[in-house]
Amino acid sequence: MKKILSIVPRWFPALFMMLVIFAFSSQPGDNLPNFLTWDYIVKKAGHTIGYGLLALSYLHILKNNTRRYWLAWFMAVVYSATDEFHQSFVFGRNAFIYDVIIFDNLGSIFALSLDYFFRRKHEKANQQT
Repeated sequence: MKKILSIVPRWFPALFMMLVIFAFSSQPGDNLPNFLTWDYIVKKAGHTIGYGLLALSYLHILKNNTRRYWLAWFMAVVYSATDEFHQSFVFGRNAFIYDVIIFDNLGSIFALSLDYFFRRKHEKANQQT
């Protein structure tokens, strides 16, 4: 029972990010701004940043185990695919597979890669002292 209770708080960042992503994708198309270039850049940056943070929060659940980067990435991409499916039911919105493949996937990979890079750098610095 103690082990289960110790895992629950680790889920809070991931649940928060999942809630934020779900809330944004639940917005009807009429509620979203649409001024071409900037709109596209902001939306795609939101995908990239949001799923990068989600992947990092999944890594946190996995106790920052560096052997589990692939699992954190996989969980983020699966959530991305289910969220795009959910978005297809929202009025004025569409599901785009390229959002999952390009923006969400690359955001997850980029964030996990940065984490790996800084973790290795920190470990090397600690070994030298």
